[in-house]
Amino acid sequence: MLALAGLVVWAGSIGGVHAQTKSATGDIYTCTDSHGKRLTSDRLIAECLDREQRVLNKDGSQRMVIPPRMSPEERAAVEARKRELALAEAARKDAMRRDRNLLMRYPDEATHDKAREAAMDDLHKGIVLSDKRLQELRAERQPLDAETEFYKGKRLPGKLRTQIEANDAQQQAQRDIIQQQRTEMVRLNALYDAELTRLRKMWAGAAPGTVPVASVPSAPAGVIRPASSSASR
Repeated sequence: MLALAGLVVWAGSIGGVHAQTKSATGDIYTCTDSHGKRLTSDRLIAECLDREQRVLNKDGSQRMVIPPRMSPEERAAVEARKRELALAEAARKDAMRRDRNLLMRYPDEATHDKAREAAMDDLHKGIVLSDKRLQELRAERQPLDAETEFYKGKRLPGKLRTQIEANDAQQQAQRDIIQQQRTEMVRLNALYDAELTRLRKMWAGAAPGTVPVASVPSAPAGVIRPASSSASR
């Protein structure tokens, strides 16, 4: 009798373990392993973690498909692709926002032409001011040059030499400013040309964010930009 009772207890234990291995919902997992063998279980099948597994209902109908687990390299590739798509989407939204702002700023070609003229006028005024200052510096240099005639063959006094060097430096600075402003005029004209090409397409019906942006050189270092809003790009 005791032996029989022990056998019953052992059988009950086995049944309990078996019950614990079953899916709580009664789902059936099935797959074909790397050797072509069809496997079925009441839980995720370890031999098929690298391949697709189907989850069936009790009646045999398919409830879902579990994709294979990815390797670290595959996961890294997927994450990289997600980041790439996110960046592309952000760029698309930024392009749409930029083009909408552009259309609001320039509803027609006349408005765009007026902005270009204002930017060019500001730069031209800057060139005129620098040229005027350059002429003044040249005039200031004349008496200094005349004074050097008294020291031919001799070392110039420190004060005179310093004044001449300062005048040279200031003249060169004004020449640099003039060159920078002229370079900026060329750059801004190219920018307005590229902008006008895009605007004409959008005025004709192209959706904001769909027109490619032409490459335009950046402003040279140290350039003094005009005060108009069109130039601050």
